[in-house]
Amino acid sequence: MMRGLPVPPARDLDLAAMERAAHAALGDMAYSYYSGGAEDEHLLDRAISDWEHHRLAPRVLRDVSVIDTSTTVLGHAIDHPLLVAPTALHGLAHPEAEVATARGAAAAGAGFILSSLSTTDLDIVAGARGAAPQWMQLYVLKDRGATRDLVTRIAGAGYGALVLTVDAPVAGLRTRELRGGVTLPADLDLPNLSAAVGDRSGGEGFMAMATKAFDASLTMADLEWLVDLAGIPVLVKGVVRADDALACLDAGAAGVVVSNHGARQLDAAITTARALGSVAEAVGDRAEVYVDGGIRRPADVVRALALGARAVLLGRPVLYALATGGEDGVSALIDWMAGELRRTMALCGVASIDEIDRSLLWGES
Repeated sequence: MMRGLPVPPARDLDLAAMERAAHAALGDMAYSYYSGGAEDEHLLDRAISDWEHHRLAPRVLRDVSVIDTSTTVLGHAIDHPLLVAPTALHGLAHPEAEVATARGAAAAGAGFILSSLSTTDLDIVAGARGAAPQWMQLYVLKDRGATRDLVTRIAGAGYGALVLTVDAPVAGLRTRELRGGVTLPADLDLPNLSAAVGDRSGGEGFMAMATKAFDASLTMADLEWLVDLAGIPVLVKGVVRADDALACLDAGAAGVVVSNHGARQLDAAITTARALGSVAEAVGDRAEVYVDGGIRRPADVVRALALGARAVLLGRPVLYALATGGEDGVSALIDWMAGELRRTMALCGVASIDEIDRSLLWGES
């Protein structure tokens, strides 16, 4: 495992240019699916800009000749606090789909979370596991027997945790997805959920099709059922309220992911940059808190950790890296982010992850 390292030589990575290149490689339909948000996409815009609300107050005259980005997630040692978020349909971006993403993440020492809406069977992706943790995202289905079978398969394949998505009881109004005519191509399948999803026709948008199988009646009692069933830790993804976070922990969750589904559900919702602090403060030392949504620069990672996150999840940038460079593109993106995280920490006067706290945020300590 990597421990302390010096700051690497400067290397620019233009994320906006990478997204433009990904658009050209993906075509309009797939790009509409990956890039779009809900309704008028106000939340999608704020998801990135609201991290800027938290200004950093660097410390000076600290020894930052060696920077240690290592930490742990659910007790598992990792090189840096970067995880790949669960995102669907990697087969739209690259022929090797989720396998390429998992291998790229493993090569860069990043944890990887497989979406249950993946285009590759979970057992095949499990074979791409590296030293970093590999978890799997889950929706609870109306068919509880199918849910039980899927959870058994996930645990049996060696995934270290379940990440239960709870912010999609119904599909959001994804206007860009609808206008872009997003459908699941005939040559792609959803091997982990194909029986539950069933009919692929209808023209109402991919997520609207998929959510027909999801159980909108889910309650904390169902979370308790899942925790008892799983036999591995369960994180709850899609939490933006402190009271919900505490209720999830009371129901047995090992932690929460502060998330608004990539701004794809409710356009009027709060950004994760604004929600994270209150959730992390309420949870305290009871459990681990993670966050996704709009994280584009290493400074955003420092901001998230200062607000109380254990690690961050990277979503759309990973998809664009996959579309433009496959496995190597994913590993290059994460390596760049990890390297520039070391530079940002040095400029903030912190030599290890443990030294990042709320006092680094101007006026918020």
